[in-house]
Amino acid sequence: MNALKLFKSIYSVLLLIFSLVCVLSLIAMKQTNLSRNAHPVFAYLLFIGAIGWLTMIEGGQASLVGLVPVNTDLYKDSHATSLKSTAITNKGDNLDRYLLGRQFMVVITVFCVNISAAPGGDVDLWGFPDWLNNIMFQFGLSMILITCMIGQLNSQVNASHCMLDYINNYFAVFTLYVAMAIEFSGLLHASYLIQLAVGAMAGQPIESKEGPRSGGATAFFWLRCLFSLTALGFCVAVTMVALFAGKTTMWEGIHPGFTVVIFAVLVCVVGMLEGMQIAFFAVSKLPASERGQSFFAMKTCHLLFGGKGSNLPGFMIGRQLCVVSCMFFVARVTSVKIEDGEDNIFGVNDTIQGFFNTGLLGALMLTIVGSISWQLVASAFPIAFLSNPITYILLRWCLFLEATGICQGAWVLASIHRKISGFQRDEVYIGTAEERAAQDMGDDEKSLQLGTGHMVKLPGFAEGAPAQLQALVAQDSAVEKYINELADRMDNA
Repeated sequence: MNALKLFKSIYSVLLLIFSLVCVLSLIAMKQTNLSRNAHPVFAYLLFIGAIGWLTMIEGGQASLVGLVPVNTDLYKDSHATSLKSTAITNKGDNLDRYLLGRQFMVVITVFCVNISAAPGGDVDLWGFPDWLNNIMFQFGLSMILITCMIGQLNSQVNASHCMLDYINNYFAVFTLYVAMAIEFSGLLHASYLIQLAVGAMAGQPIESKEGPRSGGATAFFWLRCLFSLTALGFCVAVTMVALFAGKTTMWEGIHPGFTVVIFAVLVCVVGMLEGMQIAFFAVSKLPASERGQSFFAMKTCHLLFGGKGSNLPGFMIGRQLCVVSCMFFVARVTSVKIEDGEDNIFGVNDTIQGFFNTGLLGALMLTIVGSISWQLVASAFPIAFLSNPITYILLRWCLFLEATGICQGAWVLASIHRKISGFQRDEVYIGTAEERAAQDMGDDEKSLQLGTGHMVKLPGFAEGAPAQLQALVAQDSAVEKYINELADRMDNA
């Protein structure tokens, strides 16, 4: 670690500690959204529970996605609990189902953090000057840092290298089941309609890894899609009525029309950031000549992949910080607030209005409209995303946020967490990909039928990769020559 990184780590950790002390104190002094109306103990429990669950949601995603190609026989004895999760996600389309439900869980937990610990209005803590109160509490810097460093980046760092250890517990299994239950409920099935529409526009029909649905399963699927569209429409209606009527927790003095504009901008920014990570990963392994020829596509790729090293990790850190910031603002904009004497929205009773006030309707809308939909579009049209000037601007902003080192403390937390939990790198248990291949336990071997009639085993490719590899072979004569020579040696043997 050089001197600059050491400085960033120290000031980031100190800022995190300061933020945590301030937030916990606000709860104790009943100055947060929940503690104003309930005992602070309930706010503490919700805050700690939401942050703790968020660590497993984020770390579990990295682990379950990363372990898909690994032969389960390698860890069925050493990590039997991890196997309980991967046995589900490695089957059919279950990983996609988990990721859909998991996306809603992220938004929900962030909203719960906001409900439990975000300021419920003007705050007065220890005589802080107005400028410090505005930065730490009204702008939400303290909540953003706590959520990013403790709840997300810390777990992502450990889970990216210690996948087996991270999910080798029943908390991870429970989290998986909750995500699958959310998807099964049909609440987010409108996303599948968007996926089908995007696939049709891209000329790439969505192919399932499972067999055709039966008549009953097909009817159940479309009924859930209809239910999801109805729920989404209701969420939009409630949120728009609250926004135009000025019945949200948005700061006082801001015109309702301007609040709607802010909401629309924030949703688009979150959507762009969600789509950007998909588009960047989609083109990361492509040659520069295939990453688009437009002015902004070339500038974006040069900034992202050019120079001495890739700026992709830096973007991911800055992106996480930016997404969480936008989510906290969206939570404030969309959380309904009915003052004494005001009529409830649509004239509902107080119990239903209390449900509206939680902000969960905004969370559902943000998940479908501001997150999953943009990811699906970016996966189908990655070059179009690269060619967007807003993509370049947001990339610059995310890299700037990462360069400040404000989230550098996440690595310190990850190191402490790893030592306390006794996490070890996956290679300790299952070896490297090369070692697994040498033991004839290679990762997810798929067969590629070449034009010569030879069947060649190629490790490390997920479903659908053979078609991608055929395109690569057609473009790269060196790869084609190598595979042909390999096939000849197989024939001679």
